[in-house]
Amino acid sequence: MHKIDFDISIENLSKIEGHADLDVSVKDGKVKDIKLRITENKRFYTQAVRGKQASLVHQIVSRICGTCSVAHLTGCIETVEKIYEIKPSEQTLALRNLSLYGLNIRDHAMHLYLFCLPDIFGKDSVLEFEDSGREHELLHKAFDVKSAGNKLGTVVGGRSVHAPYPTIGGFTKLPKQEELKALTPELKKVREDALEFVEIFYNCNFEFIDPDPEYTALKNDDFGYLGDVMCSTRKYCIPEEEFLKYLTKKVIPYSQAEGFKFEERSYLVGALARMNLNKESLHPDTKKSAKKYLSTFPSDNIFHNNLAQAIEIVNCIDRSIEIIDKLELKEEKRPGLKLGKKREDVGVIEAPRGTLYYHLKVNDEAKIEYANLVIPTAQNQVDMEKNIGGLVQKRLDEGKTKEEIRKEIEMIVRAYDPCMSCATHFLKINWI
Repeated sequence: MHKIDFDISIENLSKIEGHADLDVSVKDGKVKDIKLRITENKRFYTQAVRGKQASLVHQIVSRICGTCSVAHLTGCIETVEKIYEIKPSEQTLALRNLSLYGLNIRDHAMHLYLFCLPDIFGKDSVLEFEDSGREHELLHKAFDVKSAGNKLGTVVGGRSVHAPYPTIGGFTKLPKQEELKALTPELKKVREDALEFVEIFYNCNFEFIDPDPEYTALKNDDFGYLGDVMCSTRKYCIPEEEFLKYLTKKVIPYSQAEGFKFEERSYLVGALARMNLNKESLHPDTKKSAKKYLSTFPSDNIFHNNLAQAIEIVNCIDRSIEIIDKLELKEEKRPGLKLGKKREDVGVIEAPRGTLYYHLKVNDEAKIEYANLVIPTAQNQVDMEKNIGGLVQKRLDEGKTKEEIRKEIEMIVRAYDPCMSCATHFLKINWI
């Protein structure tokens, strides 16, 4: 049997928050070494917020990521509210949920319909889609779904990116009731398009089974993105403020991003984890329409993260329609921050790509003394590297060519939906 030796060098993977490289070494047909090197640009946000008023810092951290700015905004707000024992009203929570639903609709739509869909059709990018016919129609439907998410975020938060209205204890400006109600017909219209995309990703036969899976996500009763308890697929749950007892930071010498393990195991956060843990909490209309697809979960197929995201879009639409139908807005007084005591706390939300932790400490003047953020992509890094190596070995054993392996590496990285997945065709590989 012919033994294969080669090195794969992937340089400058473009992404939202910097760059990443991948090196794979194969000797005698076996994967000997793999290094996923995330080379994120240092932007010093955790240092930049020190000394800033806790009531204002959420607008600073929202600039960490354009795509997930609403997630960082909300995570920071929730943490400051916990520190000062501020309980948001039911109206505030409803609007906060709507802003997160808008975020996930547009973010998942961008990832699935514009970056992953070309793989299914055997195209390099959506720019290669036909000018007419099914591909053309799907592309227009993709933009319609994404647009609905953008509009929802804009009406509720003032902008879909870096929203100015959400703040500690409420919103600086409430959306207009008539503008909110006007969203319902469009959400109902794109719901049918979103279900069509669920069918497409359900029928996709891409597969790589994680040989040693572990999933963590917030556990809640409405498949929402807010909550207080983080659960594992190993059937136990922990309060969010105790996450540092279970998550272990891993310094990766060849990567500028820290990795994490959950009780010394690699683990996965994101839509697949949420679906494996919370699928019974989906909206009743979503469960009815997606019954066939939900039988897939729980799943250990990494590519089913895409299917989970597609179902989440439908759930976000159904939840949004229900909230808008019931919501009658009224002006509310927002509480202030109590000075004179040092405090700290942890806030956790589900961002599109997974669980996002905020750990903040404030001084007696309500200014930030310390900030620690645990980002979803950093949590997935160890698991992603492990499964890239497993994929390469499996495809080598199956006799796949270097070019076929290269394409599947791209696809499994995209399936994790890390920040670097913003460019559809992002892998430049030199085979040595």
